[in-house]
Amino acid sequence: MKKTIILLLIGVTSSISFAQDKNARTTIDVDGVCEMCKNRIEKAALKTKGIKSAVWSVNTHELQLIYDQRKVSLDSIHSKIAAAGHDTVLVKASDEAYENLHPCCKYREAEVLQGHDN
Repeated sequence: MKKTIILLLIGVTSSISFAQDKNARTTIDVDGVCEMCKNRIEKAALKTKGIKSAVWSVNTHELQLIYDQRKVSLDSIHSKIAAAGHDTVLVKASDEAYENLHPCCKYREAEVLQGHDN
């Protein structure tokens, strides 16, 4: 009986440890306006441990990710993107990080948005 309980606990523990996906996919809305923004956003994502693929669309403002849930959380990913100066749906970039962006990348300014016609 004792061996049965131990084997059952080992089986349950094993299945729980595999519950996290090492190739999870998600899409995050990230503010930006140009190819420079694209490079910065993708670079910030790819520098994050656990991110396997990051592709941001200038037209849709969607960052498509493949990542290892065992190594990185969505909150952490949002924070890394915001630290690079780009707002996400969960985390707004600090004023300091935003001000460090190139003038053509200031997505919060109406003139810049109009100039990019996205």
